[in-house]
Amino acid sequence: MKILVTGGTGHVGSEVVKELQKRKADIRLLVKKEDTPVPAGIEKAVGDLLDPVSVEKAMQGVDKLYLLNAVLPDELTQGLIAYDLAKKLKLSHIVYHSVLRVEHFKDVPHFASKLAMENAIREFDVPFTVIRPNYFMQNDASLKDPLTKAGIYSMPLGKVGVSAVDVRDIAEAAAIVLTSDAHMGKSYNVNGPSVISGPKAASIWSELLGKPIHYTGDNMDLFEEQMRTTAPSWSAFDIRMMFEGYLERGFVAGDGDLDTLTKLLGHAPRSYEDFAKETLMQWQAPEMSRAA
Repeated sequence: MKILVTGGTGHVGSEVVKELQKRKADIRLLVKKEDTPVPAGIEKAVGDLLDPVSVEKAMQGVDKLYLLNAVLPDELTQGLIAYDLAKKLKLSHIVYHSVLRVEHFKDVPHFASKLAMENAIREFDVPFTVIRPNYFMQNDASLKDPLTKAGIYSMPLGKVGVSAVDVRDIAEAAAIVLTSDAHMGKSYNVNGPSVISGPKAASIWSELLGKPIHYTGDNMDLFEEQMRTTAPSWSAFDIRMMFEGYLERGFVAGDGDLDTLTKLLGHAPRSYEDFAKETLMQWQAPEMSRAA
């Protein structure tokens, strides 16, 4: 059984690859450039999700597809090209990386793309499983300077909060369903074990850092302006709309979600507190190394 993985060099996809390797899966990784490094023992296919010829070539001899494509203006086109070719070649299983509560965030561009993809996947006869993750805890690993220097937690998670999830739990769930035929036609909401609001996250970091951390994340105009300094304007707006949805509607696990995920993983999902402790240790490691 050969699995084609798209998005396998990114933050989530690379963790999926690691989990598949643990399960001795036969992996082919779709990459854009020939010189992209891939882990030992993994087959490389060079292609672009906007180039159907290269994608079809990459799918030759493949049984299953893990479809994770980046948040881009043409995300839906990329996804549909991959799906249509999987349908044409009669792949035995597609695992699609979507997002939690996608049907409640139709005003968010990349959520709308994922909703359209889910609708297409459910419409036809290719066996599928959908993975629907929450907000990634690892997004907060980018906050080293705001937290340690400015004393602020700036992610706009709002006061309702999100059931933030560790990307390693997402990857483990994806690998489990990819290496089994017991999950066809199912959707899995992948959440963390507790609701993390902006003030709650600030309090967790306050305790870890031993100093007051203030939540400053509800100014969406300022957030979008800051995002535009490191991301294209369309992306800054898209992400702003996502976080506005969090502020207005929350992004919390549904009834039974955690029990279902715990059963799937065989263990409870990782906590935000444990992620924060681990991240702080990683931030401190270079400083300790220099001091030694």
